[in-house]
Amino acid sequence: MVVETLKCFRKDGLGEQALGVLFPFVYLPYLGFAPNEEYTHPDKIAPVKKSASREWADAIIFAVIAATIIRTFFIEAYTIPTSSMEKSLLVGDYLFVSKLSYGPRVPMTPIAFPFAHHTLPLTEQTRSYVEWVKLPYYRFPGLRTIQNNDVVVFNYPDGDTVALQMQNRSYYALVREMGRDMVWRNYDVNARPVDKRENYIKRCVGIPGDTLEIIDGEIFVNGNLLPFPDDVQFNYQVITDGSQLHARILSRFDITDVFQRGANEYIMALTEESAAKVSELGVVQQVRKITKPRNYHENHIFPFHKNFPWNEDNFGPVYIPKRGSTVDINPDNIMLWERIIEVYEGNTLEVRDDQILINGIPATTFTFEMDYYWLVGDNRHNSADSRYWGFVPDDHIVGRAMFVWLSLDKNRRFPGNIRFNKTFRAIR
Repeated sequence: MVVETLKCFRKDGLGEQALGVLFPFVYLPYLGFAPNEEYTHPDKIAPVKKSASREWADAIIFAVIAATIIRTFFIEAYTIPTSSMEKSLLVGDYLFVSKLSYGPRVPMTPIAFPFAHHTLPLTEQTRSYVEWVKLPYYRFPGLRTIQNNDVVVFNYPDGDTVALQMQNRSYYALVREMGRDMVWRNYDVNARPVDKRENYIKRCVGIPGDTLEIIDGEIFVNGNLLPFPDDVQFNYQVITDGSQLHARILSRFDITDVFQRGANEYIMALTEESAAKVSELGVVQQVRKITKPRNYHENHIFPFHKNFPWNEDNFGPVYIPKRGSTVDINPDNIMLWERIIEVYEGNTLEVRDDQILINGIPATTFTFEMDYYWLVGDNRHNSADSRYWGFVPDDHIVGRAMFVWLSLDKNRRFPGNIRFNKTFRAIR
C-alpha cells in the first residue's frame, strides 16, 4: 500500500520507496501536504518495466512494510529473557503479544531502524532511532481493557534514563546507591523515549481505581484476596540434615533458582507444589516460606521513604490512579505521586516551606490525566516490578501476552532443549 501510494506521487526510485517504507508516518504526510508534490490517480500512471533486481528490491520492501505493520498494530513476537515470571513463563519461552487486545499504540518515535527496538543490531550502545520527529501518545480502541491477573507487556517506566554500561539496572536505583555524580562519572547516561524503553512482562494485579495492599505476600485488591496464579513462586528456606541436595533431584522437581547459604541451608524459589515435594525428601528437615515482617522498611522499595515502611511482602495500601480521579497531596505523602506529577504527566513540582507548588501554583490536590497500573512478577521474590519502581502509566502499555509458540531450555542441546509440554499453550 505504501509503495503504491508513493507511485501516485511519481516516487519510483528505490531510495524514495525505501524512505517511504522506513519512515511511512513521516514521509507520506510530507508528500500529502508539500505544495510542490502532485498526486496522480493510479489509472493514469503508465506501467513501468522493472529489472529482476528491482523486482527483488520491491519484494523486500513489501515484506518489510507488511511485517512492520503487523508487529506495530496487530501482533508481535517476544522472548522471555529472565526468570521473573517463573513458573508461569520460563526463560526461553517464545510468545506472541496481541496489540489489538488493549488497542495498538501509534509509534511515538516513528523514525527508527526496522525490527530493532532501541539499539542497532550487532552493536551494544548505538541507538536504532532518531528523535527528529515525535508523535503524541495515541492508542486506537482495543478489544478489551486490562483486567486483574492479565499478563501484560509494557515499556519499563524507570527506563527513561539508562546507564549504558549497566542496562540491567535501574538508573534511579544506581543513583540512590552511588549518588548521581558518581553514576555520571563512571557510566554513559542516555535518555530514551517511552516506546524505546526496555520491554518488560509482568502480571497486572492493580488496575485504575483499585486500592492494593500486600499482606504477608498475599495481594488484596479493594479488600479482597487476589487468587494466586497456579505457578506463582516464593523464596523458601530449606534446611537439610547436612546432606547435599543434588542438581538432578532439583531438576526433577523443575527447581532452577537455588542458592546454597551454608552447609545445610538453601534458599529456593518454589511453587507450593514443589515446596511440598522438597519437604518429603528424607534429608530435608525444614521447608519455610520466607516472609519479611510488617513495618520492616527496605530502602529499595517504592516510594523509597521512611514515611512508608514497606517491603516486598508487606506493602501498602496504595491507590492506583485512575484518569480524572483526585488525591490529596501534602509533604508527608508527595513521594508517592511525585514521579507521576513530574515525569509521566509533565508538570513542575516543588516543595517549599511545607507547601507544594505544581507549575508554580500552590496545590493540596492533584487530578490524574492518565490511567495507571500495578504489575508484579509471578516469581515474587525474584522480580523487579512495581514494588521497586511504582506505577505503570497507560502510555507505556504495549500489549497482552497471549500464547507461547515455542519453549527452549538453554541448558540442553537440540532436540532435547525443546520443552514440548510448555509449547503451544495459552498464557493465563
